[in-house]
Amino acid sequence: MRIALDAMGSDTCPVPDVGGAVLAAGEYGYHIYLVGNELQIKAELQKYDRATLPLEVVHAEQVILPTDKPGTVGKSKVGSSMHVGMNLVRDGKADAFVTMGNTGAAHAIATLFTLKRIPGVKRPALSGIYPVAGQHVVMLDLGANADSKPEWLVQFGLMGTVYARNALGLHNPRIGLLSNGEEEGKGNQLIRNTDALFRQLSLNYVGNVEPKDVVRGAADIIVADGFLGNIFVKTFEASVSLLANTIREEIKADPVSMIGGLLLKPTFQRVRKRTDTFEVGGAPLLGVNGVVIIGHGRSNAVAVKNAIRQAARAVEGDVINAIRIGLQEIQQVR
Repeated sequence: MRIALDAMGSDTCPVPDVGGAVLAAGEYGYHIYLVGNELQIKAELQKYDRATLPLEVVHAEQVILPTDKPGTVGKSKVGSSMHVGMNLVRDGKADAFVTMGNTGAAHAIATLFTLKRIPGVKRPALSGIYPVAGQHVVMLDLGANADSKPEWLVQFGLMGTVYARNALGLHNPRIGLLSNGEEEGKGNQLIRNTDALFRQLSLNYVGNVEPKDVVRGAADIIVADGFLGNIFVKTFEASVSLLANTIREEIKADPVSMIGGLLLKPTFQRVRKRTDTFEVGGAPLLGVNGVVIIGHGRSNAVAVKNAIRQAARAVEGDVINAIRIGLQEIQQVR
């Protein structure tokens, strides 16, 4: 297993990026290409005993910053760690690419300049994998396609199904269409037309789902256009953060609460582990012709390690080829 890691991706690169690569190489034995500024990466590697670890530094002259515009970096920074890393996948030298960097830039570079789309894919989709009700839920699209068409949303559902089945190990994942009501016929015209298309396919489509259904685990894949999906996910993440901060404040409110908080500390740690997206590490950019996993810029070494593992699972599950096969059924129905 050969994984190309953008070592200049995280907000505090290359510290957590290199740390995560060391963890993944040691635990799983993957051959990891650390792509980025060679001097900075090697300086960070000196902190570790890596004599037997399959790590290789690949120099990249440029770095894509969080503030860079996705529409310009594709041409203006062709020597970036994202370009170099994705080209390793394109050229067959690596099996997958992982980055904690600029999400929009990663999407643009993968789609337009390096890997391109899987033949037949209308639009690639940004996905997220969230721990909900003791299971993993794949949500897409999270912002790549603010204005979508029914055919695109159906493809999102197919690609999410393939990933959930082949990479996450879900036997027959359920697809839900995010809407303002669970009854058939609810939603705007896009939702109604997409619902009709889903019902023509053999996918395990369970119909419309409301936000309350999402958080109780009513579906394994949640499909939405990029505008609605982005708003929902940001609201979901903000709500989790608000709840956690409120609990911390109330624990510190008085001595009795502080004592109770100490007694419940193991419980809180288990809850954090069940809801922490760093335990997942990253999520796939689905629809491009190669495995690309994108994580959060504030990721720590454990999150980077888990993102690398997520990439390996996608490769092991032959996700790209399975999407190609699944697209044929959609085309036949249309």
